[in-house]
Amino acid sequence: MARLLEVRQLSVCFDTPRGPLQAVDGVSLEVSRGETVGLVGESGCGKSVTALSILALVPPPGRITAGQVLFEEEDLLTLPVRRLREIRGDRIGMVFQEPMSALNPTMRVGDQVAEALRIHRDVGRGEARAAAILLLRSVGIPDPEACAMVYPHQLSGGMRQRVLIAAALICEPRLVIADEPTTALDVTLQAQVLDLLTAAQRRSGTGLLLVTHDLGLVAETCRRVVVLYAGQVVEQGPAERCVSAPAHPYTAALLRSARSLGRSVPLAEIPGALPDPCALLHGCRFAPRCEMARDDCRAAMPDLTARGDGAVRCIHPLEE
Repeated sequence: MARLLEVRQLSVCFDTPRGPLQAVDGVSLEVSRGETVGLVGESGCGKSVTALSILALVPPPGRITAGQVLFEEEDLLTLPVRRLREIRGDRIGMVFQEPMSALNPTMRVGDQVAEALRIHRDVGRGEARAAAILLLRSVGIPDPEACAMVYPHQLSGGMRQRVLIAAALICEPRLVIADEPTTALDVTLQAQVLDLLTAAQRRSGTGLLLVTHDLGLVAETCRRVVVLYAGQVVEQGPAERCVSAPAHPYTAALLRSARSLGRSVPLAEIPGALPDPCALLHGCRFAPRCEMARDDCRAAMPDLTARGDGAVRCIHPLEE
C-alpha cells in the first residue's frame, strides 16, 4: 500500500512553571492508503497531543520541538498557515475528542457540517446543506433535517460526536484522524460509526488513524497498532499479533484491564501511575509499574528495537 502519512521522531513540549513537560518524545508512525492504524494508551500518555501535532494544532504553551510530519510527501510542520488551512478539513479530516468544545456554539449544526464543503469546494449553500443532511443521516442521526437547524448545546453528547464525524467526512478526505470517536456512543452506534469510516476507506482509499484506549476496538478494526506510554512508542506491529501475543509488559497489562471490563471479576488495574513528565527520567519509564522489572531496566532507557514484523522498547520482552 502507498504510504499516506509518515510521522518521524515527533517531540512536543509544554512550558510550565515547573519547567518543560515532555508530552511526546520521539514518536514515529505510518499510515498507508486504505489502512487503519490504532494509536493506543491510557489517558495522559500523549495520544491526543500526537494527533493534534499532525495538523500543527497543539495549543499554547505547547510547542513541537523536533520531528517531521510527512503527508503525501509534504512536511506539514514547515508549511505556511494558508497552505495548512487548505489541507485541514479537506485532505485531512479530524474528529476531535471533546465535541462540545470542538463545535461552534453560535452556529447551527447543519452549517457547521457544510462549512468545510463550502470552503474547499465550489459548492453553493443549498448543495452543501443537502450534502450535510445526507451525511448526518448516514451517521445515524434521526430526522437530520431538524437536527441541521439546532445548535450544539441542544444535542446529547453522542449526537454531537456524530456531528463531528459527519463534518470530518464531508470533503471525503484522504486521511481521517479520529480521537476517541466512539467514546460517547453505545455499542450499536459504535458499530455504525466504524462501518461508516470503513465504507469511506473502501470508497476512496481513506487512511484512518484511530486514537483510542480500547484495545478490543483496535483488534476488531485496525491493521496495525502503535502503543504509547509516557510519550514514547513502547510497541508497534500488526494489531492481531500485538493483541494475541504482546511483547511489551505494558501492552499485556492494557489487555488484562480491557478483558476484565464487564466481567464478574475484579478489574485488572495497572498499579502505580504514569511518571512525572517534568522529571528527568532514567531507565525504562514503565519499570516502576512493571512486575517483571529488573535492575538493568531501571539503569538505562531501552531503545525501540525491531522484533519480528514490529518493534518493542523493552530489555526483557515477553516471549511469544
